[in-house]
Amino acid sequence: MFNRFIAAILPWFPKKFIWIFSRPYISGETIEDALRVSANFNHRNIRVTLDVLGEFITTLEEADANKKEYLNLIDISHKSNINGNFSLKPTSFGLLLDKEVCYEYIREIVAKAASYNGFIRIDMEDSPCTDMEIELFRRLKNEFPGNTGLVLQSYLKRTHKDIENMMEIHNSSNPLNFRLCKGIYVEPEAISFKKYEEINSHYLDDLEFMLKNQIYVGIATHDKPLIEGACRLIERYKVPKNMYEFQMLYGVTPKLRDKIVADGHNMRIYVPFGKKWFSYSTRRLKENPKMASHIIKAIFYKG
Repeated sequence: MFNRFIAAILPWFPKKFIWIFSRPYISGETIEDALRVSANFNHRNIRVTLDVLGEFITTLEEADANKKEYLNLIDISHKSNINGNFSLKPTSFGLLLDKEVCYEYIREIVAKAASYNGFIRIDMEDSPCTDMEIELFRRLKNEFPGNTGLVLQSYLKRTHKDIENMMEIHNSSNPLNFRLCKGIYVEPEAISFKKYEEINSHYLDDLEFMLKNQIYVGIATHDKPLIEGACRLIERYKVPKNMYEFQMLYGVTPKLRDKIVADGHNMRIYVPFGKKWFSYSTRRLKENPKMASHIIKAIFYKG
């Protein structure tokens, strides 16, 4: 009840107040902010994923503007020698407005990245988008097999079957490339696992299937038991370092992140930026009110 109350009232607070808890987790408003943060990670042998904030748009004019921003970001990142790839949300390009326009815009972005031998990760959003985003990924991977990946969410009951179904487009020369996370959106119990132990169990089941079938996987979690379980699976299947990486969010569990790097694993940090940080932050609260208690702690206890 407390979490829902805080989540409901925080969006009405001044932006400067919201920035207090958002700033540690968002690199800034501009490309320059994101590149500065990314270069700092690169100097510490950590790769990045750059993401422009601004999903769930309402006009195709916004979609076109987002496309142009990504094309510019890819050019500038390449010129700046950033060791990283790019993540995008299809709703930022009109997925819920016009699927074909969305596809064409994202295809243009993937083609631009591919011209630099770069990589685009298609984010997974809430359940009404799941089938459309898997279809989008399939189309793009067919044309750009080594330049396209997808995010999957272990808390959805359908995920393991989705992985099995996509094995038909998997091959050793251009393996499937997934980012596996728990999932943040609040979904109905009919289609999602709710209990912590249950979600973790299915996360490790999905991860094991990927590792033993030579699927490249970004192990995206800040949960220490999951990280320990992932390390056991990596050791069990003798997974080479070029077939997996750990992934974390900017500003979250930095000590655990540094330990993983010190242990010799590849690490990638998700670096979000953009002028739409306010709507991003408040939307996350509405999607997951449980975050409210963490935000209150973040206001009073740095890190």
